[in-house]
Amino acid sequence: MTTRNTLVRSMHDVGAAAWFGGSLMGATGLNGAASDVKDPNDRARIAADGWARWAPISAVAIGMHGIGGLGLIAANRKRVAHQDGVAANTTVKTVVTLAAAGATAYSGYLGSKVAREGRIPAAGATEPAPGTPEGAQSAQKQLRVIQWVIPVLTGAVVVLAAQQGEQQRGGQIVSGLGRTLANRLGN
Repeated sequence: MTTRNTLVRSMHDVGAAAWFGGSLMGATGLNGAASDVKDPNDRARIAADGWARWAPISAVAIGMHGIGGLGLIAANRKRVAHQDGVAANTTVKTVVTLAAAGATAYSGYLGSKVAREGRIPAAGATEPAPGTPEGAQSAQKQLRVIQWVIPVLTGAVVVLAAQQGEQQRGGQIVSGLGRTLANRLGN
């Protein structure tokens, strides 16, 4: 490990951190606070406005994470190919990242459905009230679940990235390459 990948590693890590932190703050802070808005007809609209303001920043964070991740895979392609455990981690992390991106996009779609309704009665950002239009009710019920799916998935990405960092320790590289060699010689 004689080269540094500070730029792509920073893009990867800061992007993941912003994605995770923004989704968790949105679920707990923004969506939670929406239920405190005095006029029930403004609750869903205020939350939707907050998410709309966050969306461009979230998109940049996700893009940074993706570009950084691809850069790290390219920089570590030999380790991915030859060190035991690295390809498996990379594969799992890629699948989880894609699932998080899909969940984030779907959440945005659902949020836009609620936002299009404008001023509607709601108990909160993800809780319909009597009189909430049927389409918005359905979207809110789905958002109530997916608002937690995104931080769980992005949190898993952060943990898998930490594991990848551990795999770059000298002893891990030597033992991982040794296991790969032993497996190849054994076959």
